[in-house]
Amino acid sequence: MPTSSVPPAAPDLLPTKARYAADEPVLVEVRGDVTGELQVHHLGELVRTVPVAGVGVVDLGTLPEGGYGVRLVPSSNGPDASVGSDATDAPEAAPLRTAVLVTDRPRARMRYGFVASYGQDKDVAGVVDLARRLHLDAVQLYDWAYRHADLLGGGPEYQDALGQTISLATVRRLAAALADAGSDALGYAAVYAVGRDEWASWAHRAMLRTDGEPWTLGDFLWLVDPAARDWQEHLVADLQGAVRELGLAGFHLDQYGFPRRAQLVDGTPVDLARSFRSFLEAVRAGLPEQRLVFNNVNDFPTWATADAPQDAVYIEVWPPHTTLASLAEVVTRARAAGAGRPVVIAAYQHVYSTAPAAQADQATALTMATLFSHGATQLLAGESGHVLVDPYYVRHHAAEPSTLAQLHRWYDFLAEHDELLLAPQAADVTGAWVGAYNEALDVTYPEAPTSSDAVAGTVWRRVVDVDGRLVIHLVNLVGQADTEWDAPHQPPGDPGAGVLRMRRAGSALPTVLVADPDGSGRLEPVPVVPDGEYAAAPLPPLATWQLVVVDLDGAR
Repeated sequence: MPTSSVPPAAPDLLPTKARYAADEPVLVEVRGDVTGELQVHHLGELVRTVPVAGVGVVDLGTLPEGGYGVRLVPSSNGPDASVGSDATDAPEAAPLRTAVLVTDRPRARMRYGFVASYGQDKDVAGVVDLARRLHLDAVQLYDWAYRHADLLGGGPEYQDALGQTISLATVRRLAAALADAGSDALGYAAVYAVGRDEWASWAHRAMLRTDGEPWTLGDFLWLVDPAARDWQEHLVADLQGAVRELGLAGFHLDQYGFPRRAQLVDGTPVDLARSFRSFLEAVRAGLPEQRLVFNNVNDFPTWATADAPQDAVYIEVWPPHTTLASLAEVVTRARAAGAGRPVVIAAYQHVYSTAPAAQADQATALTMATLFSHGATQLLAGESGHVLVDPYYVRHHAAEPSTLAQLHRWYDFLAEHDELLLAPQAADVTGAWVGAYNEALDVTYPEAPTSSDAVAGTVWRRVVDVDGRLVIHLVNLVGQADTEWDAPHQPPGDPGAGVLRMRRAGSALPTVLVADPDGSGRLEPVPVVPDGEYAAAPLPPLATWQLVVVDLDGAR
């Protein structure tokens, strides 16, 4: 009897949606022939087990709001018995796992992806799979429109301003499929760009340089005042039409970072920080229900737009924001100005174009560790398995399997520990707890110093208060020559065996849980021993990033 030459599908777990409401069942698709049980953990605590046998969709039931890790524990004699045990396997041999996020505030977080091609044969299923796998609750549809100042004027199929073929049927399919997967499709739209064919109609709204020539982007876009009322009415009407015709959930509103100040045709000065805010207010008035995201290019003008009527604080970073410390500072400012809105950083990892994947993956790991530990997310992954290496998203980079596996682990980790990482109320309390004066809590290593700053050769140590818990972030910079986020990096060095020492709050011993995105991925307890007024806990070996959660009051 002939046998099929098609290999069986690799075992996999995939949530059916990027996010779930608290009143809807959480469904996980099982791919491949597996038998065992799915274990559901919340912040280290096992909260549910559900049996699984073979392919299909497993119903985990409803879950309270929060992030959850889901892991397969295989049957000892099942066909998947070699999938691995839970705690200490290397990442490539790790057990099947995924995560789910349950929330009744779908715009309180933003895990952002991208799409940049819209041919008739587009692999929409691949895009949706990546959104589900990485829990991307919003996907930017980059350069989908006919023209910057005429979004829908090209008919059902056309070439965009840079010659890429677009099928609006594909845009509709993407928007609908992403919506079914719990993700918002956001159409790209520039807030002040006019192409050659439309320029004659808008030259009266030009922003001028000192020599009287209009501001342009290259030789194909002219820039107009985004606060001009007739321009606002025109573009808002186009955006409304795109929602009606394509089912878009909202818009990514872009600018180019210049000019900061300009002059209009009639000599009136323009402050772009004010004009951008005026534009956002006009778009919100015209699209009260849609998800809106504005690009603060290189942190301009975050101070003026972070609390404008939009749904995230989004910043595309460029020099001088080149180090891990500068990323942290950008996020800290954005969180302070954003009135609780999620913070997303567009940090394009150009390093994938110039360095081996392993060195680029380590750069990305350090970038993610910095952003996630400071309460922000990164726009990096998209399409069906690509990463951004260029501001023109069409020039994206096909990710290696190692890169996709790393992103899977780290985005699962982000979703599972959502309440500890992205809570708006999280407060950096490092200076109030560590150091000789405080003598309250610290981590030491025998082979490397710790530092409250991102310094090469150290373990970058921060302490954050999240609803009374102390969350310690340990980012390993040992063995690195620099802290550039978009440069090749070596594997993390070994600082030796870490010890957490903390002053006790009373007679009870503190509890300490530790998690690592490249380890088991979930919070696990470590032993705590008394030492007079203090208590000490040995920490597991440090890879790139460790999350340490301390409850000084002990078990409750």
